[in-house]
Amino acid sequence: MLLMALAPSAWAHAILMESKPALNSSVKGPDVAVWLRFNVRVDGGRSRVELVAPDGSHQSLALAKQSRPDILQSQASGLKPGTYKLIWNVLAADGHMSKGEVPFTVT
Repeated sequence: MLLMALAPSAWAHAILMESKPALNSSVKGPDVAVWLRFNVRVDGGRSRVELVAPDGSHQSLALAKQSRPDILQSQASGLKPGTYKLIWNVLAADGHMSKGEVPFTVT
């Protein structure tokens, strides 16, 4: 019984289910919409999305007001052709931080 009570919290870690740009995709620049959908609610106020440019520089992206509790949205502007990486760090509904990255190419 105790194990069953603890099991739902193990499932609540945030896992990226879908992203735009998609993992390892090519998109047209210079402006790129950023959309991340997770398997659970995430706290937009305590979550962060950062863009790593081809030269290695980092830029924090401002997050829009959440349209749904499992989605984070932003906009990256003025991107030149090259390989970029979105680094996300989110606070999930279970209180745990989860992180990951989405590499993509701007053409």
